[in-house]
Amino acid sequence: MSNLLRGTMLLTGASFLSKFLGMVYVIPFTNIVEEEGMTLYSYAYTPYSIILSISTVGVPLAVSKFVSKYNALDDYHTSMRMFKWGLSLMAITGFLAFLVLFFGAETIARFTIDPRTEDITIDDVKHVIQMVSVALIIIPAMSIVRGFFQGHQSMGPTAVSQVVEQIVRILFLLISVFIIMVLLNGDVTVAIGYATFAAFIGGLASFTVLYWYWQKRKAYIKDNVIKQKKKSNIPKVHLFQELFRYAGPFVLVGIATPLYQLVDQFTFSRAMAEIGQEDISSIAYSSFNLQGHKLVIIPVTIATGLSLALLPEITKAFNLNQMTRVKNQINQALQIIMFFVLPSVFGLMILSDEIYGSLFGYRTIEISGPLFAWYTPVALCFAFFTVTSSILQGIEQQRFTVISLTVGLLIKILCNALMIQMIGGAKGAILTTIVASGAAVFLNLWQIKKTIGFPYRKFMKLTALMGIFTAIMSIILLLLKWLLGIILNFDDNRLIAFIVVMITVTIGGIIYLYLSYVSTLLERVIGKKIRPLDKLFGR
Repeated sequence: MSNLLRGTMLLTGASFLSKFLGMVYVIPFTNIVEEEGMTLYSYAYTPYSIILSISTVGVPLAVSKFVSKYNALDDYHTSMRMFKWGLSLMAITGFLAFLVLFFGAETIARFTIDPRTEDITIDDVKHVIQMVSVALIIIPAMSIVRGFFQGHQSMGPTAVSQVVEQIVRILFLLISVFIIMVLLNGDVTVAIGYATFAAFIGGLASFTVLYWYWQKRKAYIKDNVIKQKKKSNIPKVHLFQELFRYAGPFVLVGIATPLYQLVDQFTFSRAMAEIGQEDISSIAYSSFNLQGHKLVIIPVTIATGLSLALLPEITKAFNLNQMTRVKNQINQALQIIMFFVLPSVFGLMILSDEIYGSLFGYRTIEISGPLFAWYTPVALCFAFFTVTSSILQGIEQQRFTVISLTVGLLIKILCNALMIQMIGGAKGAILTTIVASGAAVFLNLWQIKKTIGFPYRKFMKLTALMGIFTAIMSIILLLLKWLLGIILNFDDNRLIAFIVVMITVTIGGIIYLYLSYVSTLLERVIGKKIRPLDKLFGR
């Protein structure tokens, strides 16, 4: 049990470190290629990430669950059969996905770019999509290997390969972009092409790590197969049906966000051109759909990580028909999301200009700052969709996620261009995302209530208290920002703006946590007493 716990903590830590690195590198990257370059980068990565999400979110977890099940039945032969066939299948589908993306790059580019947009051309988008498509040759097969190791309760290979992949990818990206843009004074399209190709380099590094682990452990794994006395011969078709049944729910949650971004990619440029804003289209798109998204996803990652840790308990209690326990666990999962993300949203909104300016520069702050502020509520929608979808999986309602996601995407597809033109700019796209993802969340919450009769009264009461504390924190942040503005000039000074952000965020966070502690809100959200704080404050 201790080995399993240690492995789970290792995998969680590696996943968080990998995501954190994926957020941080955007800061120097943006400062080199600026918003137009980041928009071009996003145009390549959004269609790629949808296929990547299918291979790296659905498949490894499905294979892990499959292998774990048959290993528990001492059927190592079936586990190995699934691994070999899955590896072959992913190698074939990965290559086919590469062909589709590589030769479909021009079509995607034509859907993406309006000819009236002068700073980014169709050929630019085609080039960067083709460069990133090469990674699909290796990533899907690599995901199977990760899932196979996880199914053997061996989390080290996945954890180490994730971190190595991210580090190598980021280093290659930043070094190549720096050489092309700064040392050689080269073209931004060439630089972004190499930046997207970094996904393939990172994948190679990860596969090298996994191959090293395989060489170390293959003798032990094969020995279990040899020692197995009775070998079942389950038809291949049945094995793949079982695998894809496991993979479905994982895939849907993984591709939800990229699908919303893909709708923006296909509609934003043309809608902005229709209202005469094609000259700022690239800057606006990058501000909320890449840099802004990377920033708001930080509290989402932390909160969903804590909430999803409760999912195994929810599943276990539901299967044992312990409905009171199920409802308590669901309530706690929802409270954790609201407790962490709600104050983060208001903090990011109030300090939007200072945060964006200190990290990415003040060159486009008149456009980028307000758009970032408008985008921050998306954090709540995405966090709740991820957690409610996982809760539905825990109570055997995972198929409903297809309905809620479809409704959200239909709203986004039907209303996105219209809202951009009606409201007169990029805010229309942001509001559509909020409404669409909010509708998906509402449907998930409704299905949870319908399935198990979940009462939301307690959650709403605590949410009201969180809202009061968030309001107090927000007032203090505004006062601090005003007072510091009298003393310091941080309108265009990145260092001073960063200092102001650090001071205000620290004080605001301390006040929110203190109010939560003295009111016992924090204790109720976490579900137990906080002994160190009790000793500190003499409770």
